[in-house]
Amino acid sequence: MKNQHKKNHRRDFLKTASLATAGIVVAGACTNPLHALTANTGKQRYKIAVCDWMILKRQKLSAFSLAEEIHADGIELDMGGLGSRETFDSKLSDPAMVKQFLEASRSTGVDISSVAMSGFYAQSFAERPTVDRMVQDCVNTMKAMNVNIAFLPLGVQGDMVKYPELRPKIVERLRSAGEKAGKIDGIIAVETSFDATEEKKFLEEVNSPHIKSSFNFANAIKHGKDISKELRILGKKHIAQIHCSNTDGVWLENDKQVNMPGIKHTLDKMKWEGWLIVERSRDVNMVRNVKANYGANVAYLKSVFQ
Repeated sequence: MKNQHKKNHRRDFLKTASLATAGIVVAGACTNPLHALTANTGKQRYKIAVCDWMILKRQKLSAFSLAEEIHADGIELDMGGLGSRETFDSKLSDPAMVKQFLEASRSTGVDISSVAMSGFYAQSFAERPTVDRMVQDCVNTMKAMNVNIAFLPLGVQGDMVKYPELRPKIVERLRSAGEKAGKIDGIIAVETSFDATEEKKFLEEVNSPHIKSSFNFANAIKHGKDISKELRILGKKHIAQIHCSNTDGVWLENDKQVNMPGIKHTLDKMKWEGWLIVERSRDVNMVRNVKANYGANVAYLKSVFQ
């Protein structure tokens, strides 16, 4: 009975927190039901971020205030679109804009977890001729924003499972990117299409302390793998950050494919610490409701990890 009472209390708390972050008033709820979840986040071993492009605020100053409203500790700040340009469509090459973004971060208390090169979800890291410039622009932005991690998804055109012939060129370019990141003591966190065993081999082939994994729950699930086992295979030293969400369908708290307490236990035992970043896991019945979806997922992650 005692355990059931605890379960019910936790369920009711999460429901209240999720509704509150969506701007829905709950009868009998305290003024700030997430206060307990957001206290002392500066000392937390795990911090929770959201992707600025997924909350529809790519390179917008208002991303910070929205992240603050849904009680996220940080945002993953995108470099901007690529298209057919020579480099990213980024405001952050302008020192005046950098100053404004840093001030927005300071005033809201919302950190920048990492700088993202999300353009490579759809573009080829192996084949674009100006990748060297793109990476340098990203590293310059990391330095200006005082951020030590850059996220690099290799995407559909850099899928080395489907296109293994791209592997040598990607390894070569990542070694070069690692040298650039190393000059500011930074890390390029790469998301590949490999499972953990193959990704570990790949990272060992790249052989750079400045190239690590951006581990994605959704990729592990896609491969039919257990998330905790995949994390253990990769190991603490290879993981720079974690995209802590599944594909869209249901909120994380309702996702039977994600055993979040078990994942926390695994990361605790590994002695890993860092940023957990919510990318998706939106409820398909209200996929456009940014505050409800990301507020609920942030609240749930905080209830487990903080």
